[in-house]
Amino acid sequence: MTSVTSMTGNTRRTAGSAAVAAASFLLLTSACVLAAPSAFAGVPGGTAAADRNSDFDGDGYTDLLTGAPEGTVDGKEGAGYVTVQYGAPNGIGTNTTVPKGRVQAISQSTPGVPGASEAGDGFGRAVATGDLDGDGYDDAVIGAPGEDEGSVADAGRVTVLYGSESGLGAERAASLTAAQPAAGARFGLAVAAARFTGDVASDQLVVLDQKTGLHVFTWHAGVLRQVGTPHSTGHRIQPAYLTTGDYDHDGFADLVVSGYSPDDDYAQGWSAHYAGGPEGLAHRGDLHGGLGSASGDIDQDGYDDLVVGQLSAVDEATGDADAPGGLVGVYYGGENGPGGSRGTGADAQWWSQNSPGVPGAAEDGDAWGADLSVADVDGDGCADVAVGAPGEDVGAVADAGAVWLLRGTREGLTGAGAQSFDQNTPGVPGAAEADDSWGAQVRLADTDRDGRAELVAAAPGENAGDGALWLLPASGDGLLTGGSRSYGAAALGGTARGARFGEAVDE
Repeated sequence: MTSVTSMTGNTRRTAGSAAVAAASFLLLTSACVLAAPSAFAGVPGGTAAADRNSDFDGDGYTDLLTGAPEGTVDGKEGAGYVTVQYGAPNGIGTNTTVPKGRVQAISQSTPGVPGASEAGDGFGRAVATGDLDGDGYDDAVIGAPGEDEGSVADAGRVTVLYGSESGLGAERAASLTAAQPAAGARFGLAVAAARFTGDVASDQLVVLDQKTGLHVFTWHAGVLRQVGTPHSTGHRIQPAYLTTGDYDHDGFADLVVSGYSPDDDYAQGWSAHYAGGPEGLAHRGDLHGGLGSASGDIDQDGYDDLVVGQLSAVDEATGDADAPGGLVGVYYGGENGPGGSRGTGADAQWWSQNSPGVPGAAEDGDAWGADLSVADVDGDGCADVAVGAPGEDVGAVADAGAVWLLRGTREGLTGAGAQSFDQNTPGVPGAAEADDSWGAQVRLADTDRDGRAELVAAAPGENAGDGALWLLPASGDGLLTGGSRSYGAAALGGTARGARFGEAVDE
């Protein structure tokens, strides 16, 4: 029988089975979890720059949440941790920059965080943010899919750290885990949060696992509770990626769940579109592509657009049989959801390194589009698209990785003015090395609130798996290499060796 326990001060309240009959997950609280206030300061729906949830201290600056899932904590290899860099007028910094930035390193060994650091937990394998309790401060959601529950290996767990005026802390924290853990379920494989329904004054939490798929939780009466599992899709998708956006501009966030599928020999990927609304999420259809996904308003028409990656071409779907290195598809938003505003049905606009204006050439194994981010880099009001290609060879250096920026316009995405970068680009710190996987994670984030999103590019393979992040400044002409910098986990208070710092970066 599932129970949900909350603690407020010295009073302990346990809700009986009638209150949680629909829940199949156990909520563990490490400290008080307060009821949401009547006023809600968050903005519902969408992932456009104005309402992206990444502000833990409510100061109006975007904060950056990064996972180091293989990090050693208290001598436990692979226990994992996350780092937080708080935005400021001069952007994000580290312990070693001048001026120094405000940073945190958080693990299951941090006082107040539920659980304990154990080898192989992978705390930080997945990260997300959203205002789950409706208090106006965004909260951090951290997946640890390798967490063992008793003797059940890799059952998985999700931890929520709540935001406040002082930022993230463990004074209030919650932990979600399966009431009946299953070996290898890896609960917390992917996480996301957004306002999918209007009957509550907070964001809802979505969690993926490998056994049963997708689960939705909502804040109610001081606790997180499961409110259902959306209907299955038309295709057999093995989910791995989540993105949210208001594709139909109805004020509710929509959800896209992407991953591999045996329906296409595990090669191209599929994305299941769930529309948000007063009754919650409802499946609307499946789309080609989805090995990597992101959302934002590229053409400034008020509708968020869906961008998906596809690692090999399908002639009928893409019209580009000469892109062995990967493709990026744009499904423009409209009143019928993604793909309904341009062409008919779920038509996508497909891009590759062979598209006009895009630097480079498509080659086997590039993994162009393995990760994506959408935000306005040049301040023109149209979101731009960062494309990560961690398998890109740089000269003779295999799998060094690279990143592209494609520009948004009122007419949609364009190859005009496209940029590409790697570690051998003049002005970019470091040097391209085999298996760095530079661009395995990309994030466009306006951390200094100047209306232009900088590029954060991760190379989790840097320095034999230590991992590192790069920050490239933004300008009216796009991204700049002048003033760019890189740093590893040690600069934020984490242990560096083998941490794969940057394997997860919140979108």
